[in-house]
Amino acid sequence: MQSSKQFVHKSVVYSISTLLFLPILATFIYSLSSSWGATILPDGFSFKWYNALLTDPRFIDAFGRSLLICLSALLLATVLVLPMIFVVFYYYPKLDKVMNLLILLPFAVPPVVSSVGLLQLYAGSSIQLIGTPWILIATYFTIALPFMYRAVANSFTAINLKDLIDAAHLLGASTTKAFLLIILPNLKKGLLASLFLSFSFLLGEFVFANILVGTRYETLQIYLYNMRQTSGHFTSALVMTYFAFIFLCTWLASRLTRGTNQ
Repeated sequence: MQSSKQFVHKSVVYSISTLLFLPILATFIYSLSSSWGATILPDGFSFKWYNALLTDPRFIDAFGRSLLICLSALLLATVLVLPMIFVVFYYYPKLDKVMNLLILLPFAVPPVVSSVGLLQLYAGSSIQLIGTPWILIATYFTIALPFMYRAVANSFTAINLKDLIDAAHLLGASTTKAFLLIILPNLKKGLLASLFLSFSFLLGEFVFANILVGTRYETLQIYLYNMRQTSGHFTSALVMTYFAFIFLCTWLASRLTRGTNQ
C-alpha cells in the first residue's frame, strides 16, 4: 500500500516535471537548429545563432545595462533596508506589523499604473529622470524591498537579537560593532536568498523598463522585445542564454546557502 502511494506520488512529480521541461527542451533544440520548417526534425544543428547573439554589441550592452541597474538597486536596498530592519526589530518591534503592510504596497498597484503615475510626476520636472537609468534603479529598489524585508525579517526572528546585542555590550562592543560582527553573519543565509531572488525577478522585469526608459536605455528585456521580429532561432538562443544565466545564479545561491549551513 505504501509503495503504491509512493509510485503515484512519483508519477505525479515526474509528469509535472516533464511537462515543465518540454518547452525548455524544444526551445533549446530550436535555438541549435540551422533551419526547421515543415519537417519533424531539424535540417541540421549549428551554433551560429549563439555566435551571432554573443558577438552582437547591442546584446552585450543591453546585458551590461541590466546587470548595472539590478546590482545598483540591490546595493541601494541592502544599504538602506538592512539597518532599517535592525532598528525595527531591536528598538521598535511593534513596527514590524506596520512594515508588513507597507511592503505590500508595491504589489497593490499594477506596474502599468505605477509607470504612468511616475511619467506624469517626473515629465515636467526640472531634473531629467525619464529615460535615464536612475529612475529604473529607484523603481527596482521598491520592487526588491518586499523580497528583502520578508527574507531578512525571518532571519531576525530566528536569532535571539536582544540577548546577542546585550552580550556584546557586556563585552565592551558598541551596537554598530555588534551588528557588523555578530548579527550580520547570522543573517547571511536570508540576505543571500533575498538578493538572488530579487536579482532573478529584476533581471526579467519588462513593464517599468519599457514605459519609463524604452529604447533610450536598452536593457536585456527591451532588447528581447525589439528582436522579436528577427529569426525565431535567434530569439530562442537569446531566451536560452537568459535562462542559463538565471539557472547559474540559482545554482550559486544554492551553493552559497549550503556553505552557510555547513
